[in-house]
Amino acid sequence: MILKKASSPIAFLLCAIVCYPSEYKTQTDLIYREEAEAKADKYIAERCRLDLYYPADTKGFPTVVWFHGGGLRSGKKSIPKQLKEQGIAVVAANYRLFPQVKCPAYIEDAAAAVAWTFQNITKYGGDPKNIYLAGHSAGGYLTSMVGLDKTYLAKHGVDANQIAGLHPFSGHTITHFTPRQERGIAKEKPLIDKYAPLYHVRPDAPPIVLTTGDRDLELLGRYEENAYFWRMMKVAGHKASEIHEFKGRNHGTMVELALELLLKETQRN
Repeated sequence: MILKKASSPIAFLLCAIVCYPSEYKTQTDLIYREEAEAKADKYIAERCRLDLYYPADTKGFPTVVWFHGGGLRSGKKSIPKQLKEQGIAVVAANYRLFPQVKCPAYIEDAAAAVAWTFQNITKYGGDPKNIYLAGHSAGGYLTSMVGLDKTYLAKHGVDANQIAGLHPFSGHTITHFTPRQERGIAKEKPLIDKYAPLYHVRPDAPPIVLTTGDRDLELLGRYEENAYFWRMMKVAGHKASEIHEFKGRNHGTMVELALELLLKETQRN
């Protein structure tokens, strides 16, 4: 489905007012890789950490694992304000960045953060059957890679099909421009290899909601590659793929409306 006109954020808030628990807690800088790895590598110790924001006086809440953007070469973890005090938990994860590391290190970090969430969220009251992955730009790319290429989570004993939903915001579906640059490939030259979500199209993947800004305002072909991915998922027989194009919104301003869709999805179950 393609949205020709985005819904009003005010209208959404008015129709979604729910009384959620008032007490929320935040655990910061939790290490999500093995302690031995952190001791052996200062960069792992620095970057492989997450913040957990959760409703402390309730049980069985859904969780969103959120990956920041920045081209896989910059950025830091943060809790999106729109997801606060909505009856859900948010896991905001840092990951190692280029050029200190190269592909697939940042994908492996994202998978480790997701695995940590599956293995630990019940300790805080969350439902491990209701975990969503989301992120913007590079974070959207990581969301798709971890959710579609099952090998990354399998290393941690987690089946990617346990994920409740994937919400990549304006993420690459071809191979990301940073791993392409690592191999001397220009950003204008597309590539689809094992580091492309498109390479891992499969009918049994978790539900996926693709969102982009206006095709004429987005980064290089970002809408078109997402549209092609959506079509190939349909061709493969995937039954729960959606695509939303936010007219009048660019790569950055589309995030607000994409967060609305994500929040609606977490509150549906």
